[in-house]
Amino acid sequence: MKLYYLFDPLCGWCYGAKPAIEAVAARFPVELVPTGLFYRSGRVMDADFAQYAWGNDERIERLTGQPFSTAYRENVLQGGGRFDSENSLLALTAVRQTAPEKELALLGALQTARYVDGRDNADWGVIDDVMQSQGLGDAVPKLHEPQTEQALLARINFGQQLARRLGASGVPQLAAERDGRFELLPGRLLFEQAGLLPDYLK
Repeated sequence: MKLYYLFDPLCGWCYGAKPAIEAVAARFPVELVPTGLFYRSGRVMDADFAQYAWGNDERIERLTGQPFSTAYRENVLQGGGRFDSENSLLALTAVRQTAPEKELALLGALQTARYVDGRDNADWGVIDDVMQSQGLGDAVPKLHEPQTEQALLARINFGQQLARRLGASGVPQLAAERDGRFELLPGRLLFEQAGLLPDYLK
């Protein structure tokens, strides 16, 4: 059995699902599949969008226990930066090319940098720091190579095709493939019933 995790680095619900995905990945192979939900979104964190996002984040925290810090609200949501996952996705793709077994750990570190430390994970400087802290400095030179962008576009295309095939709406989604057949797992297993997910798969 193989698992496919449909996600976006700027998705608060994906951050909420972080403990469930990490627990599953410790026992089963999981392929990270970006869908490009916020890739080149062109959106900027204005006051209205920041308020909308914070309302969602509070709900996610209540449901999952994942923390959304004051530093995140003040420095990221109210910071007026770009709301675009392109740079984080390029970082993940660069690591997939050099140390694929560390891609999920980098995703988690980028999420923590944003939602806990209050650092903008769309910023190249932040991404560089996070990669270095994870021992992934060898992948940094690949961030701006054309081959990395091409590989990312191929991943997003695959993610969108898989989402359509599964009838998946939004992210996060976890799909299982066995003997060429795909099954979309119940979303509740990523959140309020996350502790049941490994046994469900077993």
